[in-house]
Parts: sequence; structure tokens; C-alpha cells
Amino acid sequence: MTVIAKPSSALSRALDDRTVLGLLFMVPAAALLLLFLTYPLGLGTYLGFTDAKIGRAGEWVGLENYKFLWSDAVTRLALFNTLFYTAVASVIKFVLGLWLALLLNKHLPLKSFFRAIVLLPFIVPTALSAIAFWWIYDSQFSIISWALMRMGLIHQYIDFLGNPWHARFSTIAANIWRGVPFVAITLLAGLQTISPSYYEAASLDGATPWQQFRHVTLPLLTPIIAVVMTFSVLFTFTDFQLIYVLTRGGPLNATHLMATLSFQRAIPGGNLGEGAAIATAMVPFLLAAIMVSYFGLQRRAWQQGGTDR
Repeated sequence: MTVIAKPSSALSRALDDRTVLGLLFMVPAAALLLLFLTYPLGLGTYLGFTDAKIGRAGEWVGLENYKFLWSDAVTRLALFNTLFYTAVASVIKFVLGLWLALLLNKHLPLKSFFRAIVLLPFIVPTALSAIAFWWIYDSQFSIISWALMRMGLIHQYIDFLGNPWHARFSTIAANIWRGVPFVAITLLAGLQTISPSYYEAASLDGATPWQQFRHVTLPLLTPIIAVVMTFSVLFTFTDFQLIYVLTRGGPLNATHLMATLSFQRAIPGGNLGEGAAIATAMVPFLLAAIMVSYFGLQRRAWQQGGTDR
């Protein structure tokens, strides 16, 4: 007769523990994150303190790269562009996304069809979207300029990508077009978790639609807003593909973001240390966005009936 050895009581108790079991399931994902995220981040941080170039390992130079970047006018311009691009695009994406989510949450005919259509800008590859906008903004063949001229609103084609401020707002518009679906669908999912009984009780108390939105919808949606805005800010702040395909950072560095400038200095420019320093300088801003999300999520206990912290 074959005797099957039973696992030790300690191991059996550990596997029955949900916390231990959850940690074991997280090990493969943690290993992948350590390999593909932590190592590149550590290597990039190290390179930022060296004068490494393509084909040469470089030597430790301490804060020299950061001192140079602090005095570099192009880097300061790229930081301004990144903050302006992120702030304007994120606010407009939130406003439009929330409005769209509230609209799609209503009882509309063909509601499922419209929800699917809304996702299209988000699922189209970024490079293809950028090429499409490149044609839309073309200085000679722009459909926008053509339509405005036919309506008599302008008398010559608009140079969308040749003027610094035109280029800034043009890239922001393209980012908004791509980002609104993500915000809208995520907020829509949050809206559908709110029980209709709250609105019924508010209606019985005589609350107007605006009062229902302000005192019922917005507070209950706060944790979802914190999450979606964090991801929106992170995606916008680190945007690379859209800008690189659409403008390459031009004209006159007017649309260079930190990500595109880092790539330009490191790869085409060959200065790996300087490019890595620019990329590392983005980390504090990203951490700040994550902390905002963390403190916003403290309201989750209140949403679930606990104490508001």
C-alpha cells in the first residue's frame, strides 16, 4: 500500500491563509516587475550620474548632468511644455470624460453601440492617430482650414504645426481626442456602481439634478476620479509617441516634452547620461501624482460605509 505523505501542518496552515496565498500568487508578477521595471529604472538613474555616451561606458560625474540641465534653456522649456501640456489636457479630458460618462449613463437608444464607438479613439494605435492628425493639421491640405475658409471665417490656411503656440494647442487637442474615452468609460463604470436608491431619496427630498450631482454623484465617485485622474496625468506627462510622430518636438522646441527631449539627447544625440538625467528628473512629478491619488483614495472607507479619513 502506498503511503501519501501529508504536508506539514505549518505549510498547510500557511496555504490556508488568504494573505500568504495572495502573496505567493503575486510572486511571478513581482518578478516580472523587478526585471522589466526596477532594473531599467535603476540603470537609468545610475547613467544619469555618469557621462556615458553611445559606445562608451562613461565615468561617474555626480550631479554635473543635473547642473547642466538646470541651466539649459531647452530643458527648462521642455519642463514648461510638459507641465502645460499635462495640466491643460488632463483638466479638459476630465471635464469632457465626466460629461460623456453622465450622458452614456442615461437611458439612451442604442446605448451599447455608442459606448463601443466612444472607445475607438483609445484603441487606435497612437502612431496611426498621430499620422491622421498630421494630415488634419497639414499647412496646405488641412481639412479644418479648408472648412473654415469655405465658411468665410478665415482667409488663409492656418499653420497648425509651424507656429509654437498653435503647435502646443494642436498636440493638446490630439491628446484629448485620444484620452477622453479612457476617462469616460472608467467614470461610467464608477457611475454604474452607485445605487439608484440614493437618487430616489434625493428626489423625494426635493433635490434638483445639480444638487443630486453635487451631493450624491460627485462624493461617491471621488475614489474613481482619484484613480482615473492619476492614470490620466501619468499617461499625459510621459507622452512620447504622439509628440514624436506629430512634431518631433518642433517648431523651435515648442512641443518638446521631457520624454521626447530625453530620447533626443540620449539616442540621436548619443549622450546617454544627459538623456537619463532628464528621464530621472520626471520621477518626482510622477510620484507627486501618485500621492495625490493615494490621499484621494482615503475616502473609500467613507464610500463603503466606514469612517471618512
